[in-house]
Amino acid sequence: MTQASFNIRSFDHVTIIISDLAATRNFYVNLLGMTEVPRPDFDFEGAWFAADPSANRADIHATMTSELAGIAGWGDLKAKSISRGHHFAFQVDDAFACEENLRNAGVEIAVSCRPRPDGPIQMYVHDPDGHVVELFSFGK
Repeated sequence: MTQASFNIRSFDHVTIIISDLAATRNFYVNLLGMTEVPRPDFDFEGAWFAADPSANRADIHATMTSELAGIAGWGDLKAKSISRGHHFAFQVDDAFACEENLRNAGVEIAVSCRPRPDGPIQMYVHDPDGHVVELFSFGK
């Protein structure tokens, strides 16, 4: 095996393609509690969201659907298990409380809270364009 000539320092962001900026903003900011942070003055519409704005980065770069960006969402990728398919995850304080709050807000829960084999509690939801989001917590 060849040794890499560089080291990855950290994970920076995931880009998702969206169809409705207001619905995406509502989901990530109002429902998940992320912060919309400034983004460069690109010549295309979108928004950046951060779980921790003091970290000086945006975790999600949301880009509006277009010919250059492609179609919003991930579509039906034929995954028979949400947890094994394409998704990204965020740690939360209490997955059970998160599930209850999202359910009360009318968000369909894709997979209810359940224990992961290594201990954390995990759940899954779809954002407005069908991207799968895992939310997990330790304890509780």
